[in-house]
Amino acid sequence: MSIKRLGVIGGGQLAWMMGNAASSLGIELVIQTPHQTDPAVSIASDTIFAAVDDASATVNLARRCEAITFENEFINLGALRLLEESGVDFRPRLDSMAPLLDKYDQRSFLQDLGLTVPRFVAIQQVPLPEHERYTDEELAAMEAQEKDFIPPPPPEPLPDTDPRLVIKVRRLGYDGQGIFIVEEKEEFWNVLDELGQTPAILEQFIPFERELAVVAARSQEGEIVVYPVVETQQENYVCRRVLAPADISSAVKEEVETIARRILDKLQAVGVFGIELFLTPEGQVIVNEISPRTHNSGHYTIDACKTSQFEQHLRAVCGLPLGEVDLLKPAVMVNLLGYEHSQTEYYSLKRQLIAAIPNARIHWYGKTESRPGRKLGHVTVLLDEPSANQRDQLLELARQVESIWYGDQQ
Repeated sequence: MSIKRLGVIGGGQLAWMMGNAASSLGIELVIQTPHQTDPAVSIASDTIFAAVDDASATVNLARRCEAITFENEFINLGALRLLEESGVDFRPRLDSMAPLLDKYDQRSFLQDLGLTVPRFVAIQQVPLPEHERYTDEELAAMEAQEKDFIPPPPPEPLPDTDPRLVIKVRRLGYDGQGIFIVEEKEEFWNVLDELGQTPAILEQFIPFERELAVVAARSQEGEIVVYPVVETQQENYVCRRVLAPADISSAVKEEVETIARRILDKLQAVGVFGIELFLTPEGQVIVNEISPRTHNSGHYTIDACKTSQFEQHLRAVCGLPLGEVDLLKPAVMVNLLGYEHSQTEYYSLKRQLIAAIPNARIHWYGKTESRPGRKLGHVTVLLDEPSANQRDQLLELARQVESIWYGDQQ
């Protein structure tokens, strides 16, 4: 029996974009979100105003729906486990999400699965005397006494790799928050000082040729569908544009699809998951991150695929048959990011100019506050048909959108 009343933890634009699909499928959404101005409040059948990690509010949410899914992963996993044990139906199950919420755990999960990931190590800081560092002998002694303790390694380049290193916070980092690329020892120690006791990982920098992403969905019965592999382009660690499909070989495409199926099957996932990857100049595919939810790299599916990722997620978690994922037309998706602090309606004239681009579809999230790097909306522009210079055409369309939106701010 399919679910008709679904709880959603999180009320941002990802939940908001479930609205049209929920309406067409006859599904009511009950949203748990902290603010009345959050985007998904406008499409909710019912709303509980509380933080997404407020498990006591989730008890109330569970009373008002048949099952609960997630818009984001900023949850209190331990508290929710108690609810799951008492019979609350989370989709995906918490066991499917648990290996992914902490970046160290996620890297370890992927490595154990036999997939290629950047080399990594956990950073767990200990109090140091001011202006002092432990010697190698002291660090070795501490490691011997406490096997779980892995001290900050010196920022020396790994053999035969790019000399840069990446520091990432283990929890709650997104859209470039909590990511630092370091090249010098002084930078390394400065970042650790800034992080304080925040758990982090240190990993190898991958000098990629392209960044790729793929959205895949798995049903309750184990059926898996994989959307077209796309190319993503980031600026300041925030996704700026997505090209669909990616201009890659059939071998790379098949490898990415196989990786997606393998991950979702191992997790026994239910719902849509987003997977980000690196493609090196040598053609090696390296898994970067997994998101246990709908994903920015899949927004193009609303306008360019037979079934959007948002409808697909609802189908998967509500027990409906999965939809077809064929790409109807090549497309470029451009995120409309804030570039200033503002509390006013954000540049409606610019949005009108973008909407006037042929085959452009603009999606505005209804946020009233702008700040640099905040995702305020996105626009998808479709090509009428595939062509030999398709990637260049898509990039040119992206430049048209960005020249209108950012103007002299770029």
